[in-house]
Parts: sequence; structure tokens; C-alpha cells
Amino acid sequence: MNEPKYSYKNLDVYKESKALVKMVYSLLKKFPKEENYALCDQLRRAVISVPSNLAEGSGRVSAKDQAHFLEMAFASLQEVECQMDVAHDLDYITKEEFAAINTQISRVAAMLSGLRRKRLEENR
Repeated sequence: MNEPKYSYKNLDVYKESKALVKMVYSLLKKFPKEENYALCDQLRRAVISVPSNLAEGSGRVSAKDQAHFLEMAFASLQEVECQMDVAHDLDYITKEEFAAINTQISRVAAMLSGLRRKRLEENR
């Protein structure tokens, strides 16, 4: 089914943030069971917040409101980055897995920053 031209589902940043969700969820399977309701739960909530805020923000009329949700998505992305850093320090993920997740985080961060800048310029 084709999405309408204006759908958030057509945004590259939305697609890349969903790819990040899949990466994180896949890595969480390696975490120890005792982290299931601590770090794993926090990571799940933070990473799913990125595409969720993109979707919610796209439903807002004003560019300022849209930019606010982009900021929230970016903050959640920073939270994921921090938590993955801790997971790496605890040896829950390998150096290679950490590098791959950071590459994806950087990709999404750059896209979010560009989209936010665009929305704020539209508000002027």
C-alpha cells in the first residue's frame, strides 16, 4: 500500500530510526536476564521513542510544534547512545556491535538535526 506523499513513513529519518530500533532489539537478546527489567526496558522505551516522536510530530500543524517533537526524538536518541555506551562498558555488546550502533545513531542524529533546522526555518 502506498503511503500519502506527506506521511512520516516516507521520511528517510523515520526509516533509519526504525532500523535503529531493530538493531537495538536484536542486541538486547544478548543482555543478561537480570537486565531485562532495568537497562533493557529503559533501552526499549528510549529507542522506540525516536520514531514515535517523529510520527507524533508529523501530525502537528505548526513547524514550531514539529521541531519540538524532533527535539524530543533527538533527546531519546542521546539516551540510547548513553545506554549503549554503558552496555559496552559492561561487556554486554562487543566493540564491533558498539561501533555499528554508534554509526546508526550518528546517521539518525544528522538527519534529525537537518529536519529540525528545516522546520525552524519554515517557522520564520
